[in-house]
Amino acid sequence: MKKVMVPDQSTGEKVIRHAAAIGVTMKESVYPLTATVFYPKERKKMPDNLRGYLMFDLDKCISCWQCAFICPANAIRMKEAPNNRYYPTVDYGKCIFCHFCIDSCSGGALMSTKIHDVAYKDMDEMVTLTEEMIEPPEIIREDKKTVEYVIDKKDLHLKRRKEVDTLLVENIPPVEIPMVSQCVDRGSCLACRVCERVCESGAVSSSTENGIIRMKIDTEKCTGCGLCVKECSMQILRLVRK
Repeated sequence: MKKVMVPDQSTGEKVIRHAAAIGVTMKESVYPLTATVFYPKERKKMPDNLRGYLMFDLDKCISCWQCAFICPANAIRMKEAPNNRYYPTVDYGKCIFCHFCIDSCSGGALMSTKIHDVAYKDMDEMVTLTEEMIEPPEIIREDKKTVEYVIDKKDLHLKRRKEVDTLLVENIPPVEIPMVSQCVDRGSCLACRVCERVCESGAVSSSTENGIIRMKIDTEKCTGCGLCVKECSMQILRLVRK
């Protein structure tokens, strides 16, 4: 085995190399290029559209079930409330934070936050009930600074500010397009009354005339949730602009 030989350097070369090392040290102490965030003392500044923990506004929910229908991870279940309405619950053990539920919520009842570091004791605790989504979870914060990644002249460095970033953001309300359910082919209706049973707003009703069951949709009560459209076996119900 050959011994690694120490390169032969002149005194001038040694001085130059040591001076360069000291220069790098001084630069890093004043203008560090490190990419480390000292969490929880510091917190990375997140954009307002971060797909984080979900919040729920009970008053805006129309019990349309769209959030449960569209969830690709099957993480949302609808829970019956004392007022005979159904509201969402979220299983964060399954949730992939795609936020399709927020995009599909026509009333803006589901909202996003910047909260992304919730801790649970076990898998059962990860099922978040409706009443737990109305208020944000208990937040214990130690951060005094926000850290933001900045690319300057092809170099990545962190910009630290003495501020506390808010984790609850004001969500942009969705553009409301009033929709109502409408039967497009009454002759094909089987009068099975499934639409009447699933209607949460009481907009669909039935009456019997000369032994014939007739269905009626009250457009003033209809919220345009689309439940009857989804459940109609003959596919003769459509959502149309009000």
